Amino acid sequence: MGNNVVVLGTQWGDEGKGKIVDLLTDQAEAVVRFQGGHNAGHTLVIEGEKTVLHLIPSGILRDNVLCLIGNGVVLSPTALLKEMAELEAKGVPVRERLRLSGGCPLILPYHIALDQARERARGAAKIGTTGRGIGPAYEDKVARRGLRLDDLMNPERFAEQLKEVMEYHNFALTQYYKTDAVDYQAVLDEALAQAEELKPMMADVTSILHQYREEGRGIMFEGAQGSLLDIDHGTYPYVTSSNTTAGGTSTGSGVGPLYLDYVLGYY
Repeated sequence: MGNNVVVLGTQWGDEGKGKIVDLLTDQAEAVVRFQGGHNAGHTLVIEGEKTVLHLIPSGILRDNVLCLIGNGVVLSPTALLKEMAELEAKGVPVRERLRLSGGCPLILPYHIALDQARERARGAAKIGTTGRGIGPAYEDKVARRGLRLDDLMNPERFAEQLKEVMEYHNFALTQYYKTDAVDYQAVLDEALAQAEELKPMMADVTSILHQYREEGRGIMFEGAQGSLLDIDHGTYPYVTSSNTTAGGTSTGSGVGPLYLDYVLGYY
């Protein structure tokens, strides 16, 4: 099968990928998420204990497996820290084994407000999003106005960028969707506080993956959702906002397709 394996769902998600992922993580030395956000849900049962992961790679439950979140993932600091706290309460040393790409676009409270306001406005024609801000965060990324994890390294610049993008989105929230604006200062204060917890885990994920590859260490690329939810190749418009097919592996992790040894599609 090779050292570097991609695991994907081939339907609309919920295919039971967690079982396969659980088996393969026992052989991997690194597990990486490369697309999606905390709209994913991977259920693992290890030694009779059930754990549901939304954002953190499934390898976190295996000793000595490095877990990485690649640049293709939209990252909610709030969701990540909550999931970390739940795992740490079970004795899992998350901070020691989790690495975050600075290129991850951030999901912030105004993305969630926009997501939910849009679904309400669509009424019976709603798409059925999770309401967690995934789509609006990817939209900001493509429009080149989104804030990324590494932007938090410069608080003053981050504050300026945040103010600009929030003025843009709050105008849509109040004038078009006729709902409340999101408070700028509250978002800024929360993001800067969360940054202090996240900074120690930030790393050049692509370089780490290439180092593992060159050393012949097994890497598992953990897909989220399913192929039929792919933004380009799925049942558009009833899709997610990322590339859930094999091509998303390379763009979301920085590891080229030449180095992906095997793609395992789970039905």
